[in-house]
Parts: sequence; C-alpha cells; structure tokens
Amino acid sequence: MAQAYTPGLKVTNRLSHRMRRVLPIAGEVKASVGDRVQARDVVAETFMPGDITPVNLSNTLSLPPADVLECMLISEGERVEIGQSLARTKGIFGLFKSEYKSKAAGTVESISNVTGQLIIRGKPLPVQVRAFLAGEVVEVIPNEGVVIEAEVSYVQGIFGIGGETYGSVRMACQQHTDELKADLIKPDMEDCVIVGGARMTGDAVRRAIEVGAAAVISGGMDDQDLRDILGYDLGVAITGSEQIGITLVITEGFGEIAMAKRTFELFSSREAADAAVNGATQIRAGVMRPEIVIPLSEEEKAREVEPEHTAGLLEVGAAVRIIRDPYFGQIGKVAGLPAELTVLNSESMARILEVECESGERVAVPRANVEMIEV
Repeated sequence: MAQAYTPGLKVTNRLSHRMRRVLPIAGEVKASVGDRVQARDVVAETFMPGDITPVNLSNTLSLPPADVLECMLISEGERVEIGQSLARTKGIFGLFKSEYKSKAAGTVESISNVTGQLIIRGKPLPVQVRAFLAGEVVEVIPNEGVVIEAEVSYVQGIFGIGGETYGSVRMACQQHTDELKADLIKPDMEDCVIVGGARMTGDAVRRAIEVGAAAVISGGMDDQDLRDILGYDLGVAITGSEQIGITLVITEGFGEIAMAKRTFELFSSREAADAAVNGATQIRAGVMRPEIVIPLSEEEKAREVEPEHTAGLLEVGAAVRIIRDPYFGQIGKVAGLPAELTVLNSESMARILEVECESGERVAVPRANVEMIEV
C-alpha cells in the first residue's frame, strides 16, 4: 500500500508518555525511582544567585577609589539591610562627614579598591521543578531531575501562550463548531481548564482571567484579540513566559476555525479529570508545541487501548489537517496517495494526496500542504 511520512500533531485517547523534568542548574532531586508523583509535586529544587545591586561609592562619597576601603563600616560576606550605613567618610577635623545608607538588602559580594564599587547580592531565588505529569518516576538524573512515565490522554495544540498550569477539564461549548463567548464562562470555572469549540473571543479570555480559570483551550483565535490581550505583538521567539494570568492553547489555527471533532470528543470524554497544560510554543528550529496531558485512571487504562501507529506515517486512512489555502483548516482522512507527479496550478509538479474531508468532499492537495493528526 502506498505510504509516506509527514510531520504532525498528536491527539490520542491513550499514550504511554515519558517526560524529563530537569533543573536549569544543578540542585537537589526530591524524588526517587518508583515514587508516584502528582502533577503539582516538586521533584527537584535549586537556588539561583540573587540579583546584584552595584553601588559606586567612589562617586557617591567623592573619594578616590583607593580610599573607599578605609571608609567601609561593613566587610565582604556580611549581610546588610535597607537603610543600614555601609560607608562613612572621616570628614574634615571630624566634621562634614558623608555617609552612604544601603538601598538594597543582601550580602556584600565585593568591595573594589580599583573601581571604588560595592556589589550587593540579593537573596538567592528558589527554582522548583514540578512533576507536571502525574505518574511514576522511572529514572533519576543526579543533581538535575527525573524522568516520569504515565498512561495519559494527550493533545498537542498548534499555538499557545502562558506557562504550565493545572486544573480539571470543563466543557464550555456543546459542539465543536460553537464559538467560545464570554457568557459561557461561569464563576464556578475558577481553577479549571476551560474547553471551547471554535474561535475563543477576546472577551471570553478576559472573562476567564476574571473568574480565575487556569487555562482556555479552543479551536482558533483572532490574532487581533491575542494582540489586545497581550498588549504587544508576539515575535518569533518561544512563548510560555507571558504573565497574563492564564494559559491559552488553540488546537487548529488563527481565525474562525472549529476544533477538530475528534479532539473535542476526547476532551468531552475526560470532563472533570485533572489536566496539566503548557502553552509554550516554538515554531522554528527545535519545534515545540503546546500540550495538554490528562492522566488515565486504572479503570480508563483497562477501557482504552493504546493505538498502534508509526509516528509520521502517512497512509490511506490516516487523519490529516490541511494547512494551506484553499482548504486551510479542513480535517479529513487520506483517501489516496498517487505515486506519479501532478501539475499544480502554479505549473510546478509535486506529489499529491487525496483527502476525504469531514464534510464528505474529496480534494487533491500537495503532500506538503497537510500535517498528520497522530492518534
């Protein structure tokens, strides 16, 4: 049977999933192999050096740099507080003394008799890595972190903003084609992962932030709404560090696009289950997609069978999404993979595939114009 390979997104009811959870610098690992961890559990911890505050005492006290050490009231390594006197000049005949009082709290890291500069290092900043994936620790990486494994329902989105968050799944729309509007966001959705259908409106996002929701997931979003919510245009760098009070994920693309029916049904089947959501996205080299991870209970593990597939395998019957006009956003299944080259409207030649859309329409598109929906 004809087949090919193409990149794609994963959307599956059951997946044996592993995640590396590591610190940015060496620290202490809090879990051991065989431990069962929950999404919010801290599995590794370290401390980043605190912020520095430079003080040019030579200029402040009008002294040559070499004379600064004689005026110091504290030494390197000492703890200082805001308002504490750090240096005082001798003055003239004991009069007209100048004094410098600290504007920052921390530890004196260095005093230079070459530059006349004092460096105060702030309090170390704690960095904690949470499990994110509720499951079993299968490997410990010494001084760095752990590898966690679990059986989960797993959904990758097209684009997201905001970092890692957690909450129970709540369906806000009845159909995958319904627009997610503000009046569908209820006060009891606080700390929930809200799932819409088609486009999420800017007002709906603001309402979700107002009620304290953890995340909003829907099929599409208008780029102007995103710009208004952020207050600026996104560049090409990785997302995930935005501080808007919520994490957003779109599963299909920008604009009036409905969530794929199968994705919507997956969320519906897992309503009230605890989910972990990460909106971090990188669309250039080293592609990173936003993801939603929903651990399976023992009962669900017995009921759901993990599908057998080869990642990226494009064959007849495979689920795909068309990612170029004129059929952009259409979901369907591969109906044919002609081997011969076909002349396109641009008069170039390329291999095509035939897609049977959810509407029943059968269309021919270049193979480069689709992406897999891995199940």
